[in-house]
Amino acid sequence: MMRYGLVIVTAGFTGLLSFSLLAVAIGTDYWYIIDVNRPNQTGSDDLSSHSGLWRIIEGTNRSSVIPTFTANMSSLSEAERHLLDLHKIVVIILPLSLILLVFGWIFGFVSSLTSSSRFLAGSAAYILFCSLFTSAGISVYIKYSNQAMEEFQQVVSAEDLSFVDVSFGWSLYTAWFSYSLEVVTGLLLMLAARITHMKSRYDSGVAIAML
Repeated sequence: MMRYGLVIVTAGFTGLLSFSLLAVAIGTDYWYIIDVNRPNQTGSDDLSSHSGLWRIIEGTNRSSVIPTFTANMSSLSEAERHLLDLHKIVVIILPLSLILLVFGWIFGFVSSLTSSSRFLAGSAAYILFCSLFTSAGISVYIKYSNQAMEEFQQVVSAEDLSFVDVSFGWSLYTAWFSYSLEVVTGLLLMLAARITHMKSRYDSGVAIAML
């Protein structure tokens, strides 16, 4: 039982941490970073930017909301509409994954109290299902960012691009870490279900032997 308790407590901790990290990732603006560094030219920092799922921060204090659902689609090119569709998928899937994680944590907690192997296995499967949403959202965001950069490269000269450094920021890596913890939580609940099942079989065997 001590082993079961340790597994359940660890699963509860990793589940809560994965939710917290995903919430932080969704709410912060360091998913994608563009650094512009022109030598011997002042004001390069004003051309740099970093962005999240909801807005873009340009320079030191200028910010703009990404018009995911408010953009005039008729005025956009085919490539721009495709990018906007990818962004819509991201901002729907990741918050949905966050909501699903809340229910997963509740299901896991109730299952741990009942010590039912079936309920624990079901909760584990549900958490692993949630992790698919998270990984899908992150993967689509990476695809969206790469395609946006390809479009950017077509309108900017090679000389200007040499001064531009782009990278994914800590918000995205936080989301990946959250995904990893979701998988760990699901596997721990699977282990708890296995421990409970084995203990039930052992108790049944002992009871039969005593008859």
